[in-house]
Amino acid sequence: MSEASRAALAAAEIVFGAPRHLALAGAGDRGREWPIPFGIDPVLAEAGRKVVVLASGDPFWFGAGGSLAARLQPGEWTCHPAPSTFSLAAARLGWRLEETLCLALHAAPFERLVPVLARGVHAICLLRDAAAAGELAGWLADKGFGASRLTVLESLGGPEERLRTVSAGGFDLPDVRHPVAVAVAAAGAAGMPRASGLADELFAHDGQITKRPVRALTLSALAPRPGEVLWDLGAGSGSVSVEWCLAAPGASAHPVEARPDRTGNIRANASAFGLAHRITVTEARWAEVLASLPAPDAVFIGGGADKAGIDTLWDLIPQGARLVVNAVTLDSEVLLAGCHARRGGTLLRIELAAAEPLGRLRGWQPARPVVQWSAVK
Repeated sequence: MSEASRAALAAAEIVFGAPRHLALAGAGDRGREWPIPFGIDPVLAEAGRKVVVLASGDPFWFGAGGSLAARLQPGEWTCHPAPSTFSLAAARLGWRLEETLCLALHAAPFERLVPVLARGVHAICLLRDAAAAGELAGWLADKGFGASRLTVLESLGGPEERLRTVSAGGFDLPDVRHPVAVAVAAAGAAGMPRASGLADELFAHDGQITKRPVRALTLSALAPRPGEVLWDLGAGSGSVSVEWCLAAPGASAHPVEARPDRTGNIRANASAFGLAHRITVTEARWAEVLASLPAPDAVFIGGGADKAGIDTLWDLIPQGARLVVNAVTLDSEVLLAGCHARRGGTLLRIELAAAEPLGRLRGWQPARPVVQWSAVK
């Protein structure tokens, strides 16, 4: 701890922290353990008193700092950061932090690794407890990363610090101690491609899915950017929502689907890709719930489009929002041609064919044409 931290601790009337923090700092009867489940209300209840909060390393990197600062005025708090768990881990391993993924998995599923894990990737993961180290190793092995080198980092920066290295597939450490982080040098599987147009087989679906080549063109027209919001209307499998979120950091999606079996597929896909925290599913006819959704930056209609619905949607979305509609029937093609004539934008006819057996030879098997209208309000 810095001299400023020690001075603040010495002057404190109340000290909040995890049991190990309170013990290491010698808080004594001034100590208050964090509530379970975690919450900052006990700290806020002591407004006007000299309160110290002990948090590992940098409180603003997956720590309590952001939660507290959001509820306090700038003059009501002071932070004295120390090296974070990530910094301590990198210092022990000799890894460049700017080239290392730093992930908080202590309150998140391992699936958060799915979009970012690939052969050669380095990642440092904070874990919730000792058992999670073995569970992470098993998860990695199941995903084809059993050859990955794991360094289990226990009690970093404290008197009981310990580092041990094993492979994910050969994990055999029965006595891991909390607090623990695991550094992963990924090996084995290639990982997930990062280009738009993932294979249809990666998604749970009942056939109602925007097919891979059309999905790639659809994502190009939707043009996702960091932090933006998508409405995915008539979402089917939610594949467009998934790829929207994968394409840009912090982007979120709100798929709307009327059929319960399909909303189940959307939720399954969101979880499988580690995106459940960024994809909010609504089970309803989309024309009935538009007013309840957050303002979009882009809207995709994959099903259920009619003139009344598109007119209502157009009036509702903000200026600058991007709208993309795909159609596969003659009736919906006529509808989109009318939209293009009235509101401009781009009208695209997508015709694809794949080589398939034709007797003893091969021939082109055409897919059903898709007409796509895209416009900016």
